[in-house]
Amino acid sequence: MLYVNNQNITDPRINLAIEEHLLRNVFVDEPMLLFYINESAVIIGRNQNTVAEIDLDFVEANDIHVVRRLSGGGAVYHDLGNLNFSFVTNGRADLHDFAKFTDPVITVLKELGVDAELRGKSDIFANGKKISGNAQYAAKERMFSHGTLLFDTNLANLLKAINPRQMEITSNAVQSIRNFVTNIRELLAEDMDVYQFRTALLRGIFGSNDIPAYELSGADWQQIDRIAAERYKRWGWNYGRSPKFNIRQKEKFPAGTIEAHIDVTKGRIQTIKFYGDFTGQRDVAELESFLVGMPYDRGALTAVFTEIDLNDYFGPVEKDAFLTFLSA
Repeated sequence: MLYVNNQNITDPRINLAIEEHLLRNVFVDEPMLLFYINESAVIIGRNQNTVAEIDLDFVEANDIHVVRRLSGGGAVYHDLGNLNFSFVTNGRADLHDFAKFTDPVITVLKELGVDAELRGKSDIFANGKKISGNAQYAAKERMFSHGTLLFDTNLANLLKAINPRQMEITSNAVQSIRNFVTNIRELLAEDMDVYQFRTALLRGIFGSNDIPAYELSGADWQQIDRIAAERYKRWGWNYGRSPKFNIRQKEKFPAGTIEAHIDVTKGRIQTIKFYGDFTGQRDVAELESFLVGMPYDRGALTAVFTEIDLNDYFGPVEKDAFLTFLSA
């Protein structure tokens, strides 16, 4: 096995691009192991509805990245206290065999005094609480199996970022299963930081301080930057790929009660209707027609409403409050 050093990059868009590059473009006989630590991010499963999985206001206020990954499964929160691992292998024989890839990690955790075990199909638990979720993805005759390790993660931010405000929302997307979680650092026999923990895992998995490596070349980094730009930095991938869903919102404003019915496909508003006892001077159908085709995204809607006087359509309505209502 070869270790791939990501040079301590913490941008989740680059780290996911490294992983994809190793999968699609780096052909070596041996399996590869990648570790990465991301700055604050919500990593969305391939088949999930992004808007349904996050609290948009909290994510934007705290500069949290939102990035969709290739693999399926639920949304996960990453920060600088979360260590992620990815095994990249040839062939597809081990697809769905999570134990093959979690066992080396569990063995080292036990050596560090953490009574860890694989539960269900793909989760690692310790002391009855979840410390790791895992997912897989295959392309042609190669695959990766990757997972999170909650080491010293801000659990309050985790719960806020992937626990969206209550509203009536329906979707055929996979809904995240939220388990009680804990940090590995609290369970260690001897304290260490996340980088020392990474080193301990490397030594344990390779069984030596002499760790063979695959060094990313300049050509590799060009490919990685291209993948990041074409996929992980694009709104169309991170939000626009969300499945079709609909939202029903209702709230009382000084102008009266406003109810919004919104249908979204591929991240864009397909239909939108406003109902209520508001008393604007212009036909609200004009506004509805204008919004069709717009990205269902707080930033995009904010830009749109800089040119629109909502009072014309609804009566007294504070713009920020309306945006929060519309893009909750």
